[in-house]
Amino acid sequence: MSLFIYNTLTRTKEEFKPIHEGFVGMYVCGPTVYSHSHIGHAKSYISFDVIVRYLRYLGIKVLYIQNITDVGHLTDDADEGEDKLIKQARLDRVHPMQIAEMFTRSYFEDMDKLDVLRPDISPRASGHIIEQIEIVKQLLANSFAYEVNGSVYYDVQKFKNYGKLSGRMLEESVEGTRIESRSEKRHPADFALWKKAESGHIMRWSSPWGEGFPGWHIECSAMSMKYLGETFDIHGGGMDNQFPHHECEIAQSEAATGKPFVKYWIHNNLVTVNGKKMSKSLGNFITLKDAFKKYNPLVVRFFILQSHYRSTLDFSDEALQAANTGYDKLLNTVRNLREELKKAESAQRTNGVGLDLSLHRKNFLEAMNDDFNTPLAIGVLFDLVRETNQSLNSEQKLSTDALKKIDQLFDELGGKVLGIIPDQLQSATANEKTESDLMDLVVNIRTEVRKQKLWALSDIIRDGLKAIGFIIEDKKDGTNWRKIN
Repeated sequence: MSLFIYNTLTRTKEEFKPIHEGFVGMYVCGPTVYSHSHIGHAKSYISFDVIVRYLRYLGIKVLYIQNITDVGHLTDDADEGEDKLIKQARLDRVHPMQIAEMFTRSYFEDMDKLDVLRPDISPRASGHIIEQIEIVKQLLANSFAYEVNGSVYYDVQKFKNYGKLSGRMLEESVEGTRIESRSEKRHPADFALWKKAESGHIMRWSSPWGEGFPGWHIECSAMSMKYLGETFDIHGGGMDNQFPHHECEIAQSEAATGKPFVKYWIHNNLVTVNGKKMSKSLGNFITLKDAFKKYNPLVVRFFILQSHYRSTLDFSDEALQAANTGYDKLLNTVRNLREELKKAESAQRTNGVGLDLSLHRKNFLEAMNDDFNTPLAIGVLFDLVRETNQSLNSEQKLSTDALKKIDQLFDELGGKVLGIIPDQLQSATANEKTESDLMDLVVNIRTEVRKQKLWALSDIIRDGLKAIGFIIEDKKDGTNWRKIN
């Protein structure tokens, strides 16, 4: 069976053929680290995590690069406004790199909880200034860029294929664009490769054009080509990055090298909340840390994988509760299976019936080979759940070997590929649930106490819980608890 991927560049599903057989170079645009990660980040990075996992499952060696944007991403994509990190740093009255460090750690904490595998390399924009400057110099030498008063802009009119990824022609790309009366740009769609740092701008570096900082788009070209070469297999990111970010990456990379930049472009769709676009202005912006207070992170992962990566995902409490019910059913089956396996091994049960698992594996592979269709793949897992439950409840006992093979298939498909079945499953005892519910109640009561500024009573609760083995941690984004091991 061949793997077919929807290539945004060609707008068709194509048979996947790596540039070098057995090896895939893959770059995905990472977060701009000025705030906590949200559900939209989870949608994107879980989607690409499964792609990496599946390619490796097929025996392909993958070099996975995902950058950290810690400089150059302005509040307005038209090269206007402030750097997003500097803006947040000013609000918090700290250094921009403090913001970058804090939210980079926060991002990886959230991804770890979602069982998103760490990238092989996580390069930072601020750590690759030299490489970015070199590309800008090459673009100037190739007459695809021009310098104005210490800033350098890309001349989009020089690149005849500008718009080939998004399908937006040059005239369309400037519709609605705010054109400043004193703009330095030759054309409104031109974009910054290097920006002059005005007085007081903290994040600045020396360059042939004076002190400044890189534009947003140039970082991804510099870092992807540094680690994957001038032409590589897969570039991924959110659909909202297709234009202008990825369009600009193609233009500057191919103008600098004279070679095709990326063979396959993959874009995940966006998240809505109760049918409306998720945004801070609408007040429906949900951070992962807030979501994790209500839902197991793996339930969130399971929920996201129930929709195709190219489909819109609508986030709601009702949808998460439904996902939680389905996920519990899946884990309970695996838990019961493993308990039965222990009994069979203890009894040295060599006799018994077996199951033909070949159809489940075949159907799963067919789903994943069709542009990583995780909803269908999860459906195959639940077919396996149904057959496993029927066998476990049957009077005819499964043999030890049969139980091992079923467990192995759950581990391969649900664990290694989809990342939704943990290696170790905790026993879901009533005592553990009661303990968790009770602690959540105490933490909520203490939060109300703190709102009333009853600090002494708050400290008594905290110290009392510590004495019986529970640590309370008050953080900027809320209060968490953990049990002392």
